[in-house]
Amino acid sequence: MARRVLIAGATSAIACETAKLLAADGERLFLVGRDPQKLSAVVADLAVRSGAAVPHLVADLDDLARHEEIVSRAAAALGGLDTLLVAHGILGDPSAAERDFDRARQVFHTNLLGAASLATIAAQRFAEQGGGTIAVISSVAGDRGRRSNYVYGAAKGGLSLFLQGLRNRWHAAHVRVLTIKPGLVDTPMTAHLPRSPLSARPATVARGIRRALHGRRDVVYLPWFWRPIMLVVKAIPEVVFKRLGL
Repeated sequence: MARRVLIAGATSAIACETAKLLAADGERLFLVGRDPQKLSAVVADLAVRSGAAVPHLVADLDDLARHEEIVSRAAAALGGLDTLLVAHGILGDPSAAERDFDRARQVFHTNLLGAASLATIAAQRFAEQGGGTIAVISSVAGDRGRRSNYVYGAAKGGLSLFLQGLRNRWHAAHVRVLTIKPGLVDTPMTAHLPRSPLSARPATVARGIRRALHGRRDVVYLPWFWRPIMLVVKAIPEVVFKRLGL
């Protein structure tokens, strides 16, 4: 049976590539994005690929009050809902966030509160119907606080911990909570950053997400090599880590 998938933040580079793969697999999609032009382009591309209309909704996911409506409309359009993929987020301006907490608060609001709100609503719905999957894109940046963009890292770290608790709370109700931790990805959000040999393409991460949705792991690092890298990074004593200037 085809999955019925709500993709929140569907215009992000990773979400777009994932949607293409899921559509090719015959999954039924409901897309949500903030930018109407970008969302229309994604929907049109998927319609051509799949030969079917793709229901969608223009919405600002920072507006938490609309999250119940979004989930309900997706379920109504698809005749039910069994998968949520949360793919929206912002990197923010690290230097501005260090000086101005209003800028930091926006990073927390979008990356942590917005994702947690959608996941909470979906978890309740899935528990009541006897199961479902919640997949949320976090980041390796949340595995350890670093001097570079620690606000973004803290938001993603909080999100990963929240998802861990959500996973344990609803496991007995057959609600699967999947935490997706990409490393550096070449997207418009990171275009201003220096290029790195560890950077991955959005299509590579998307393939990992599709595999993870069909797998059983609770947490996936994408690409795979970020798992051993972050094990080493987390093992460095704080007294040493401070001196490394990472």
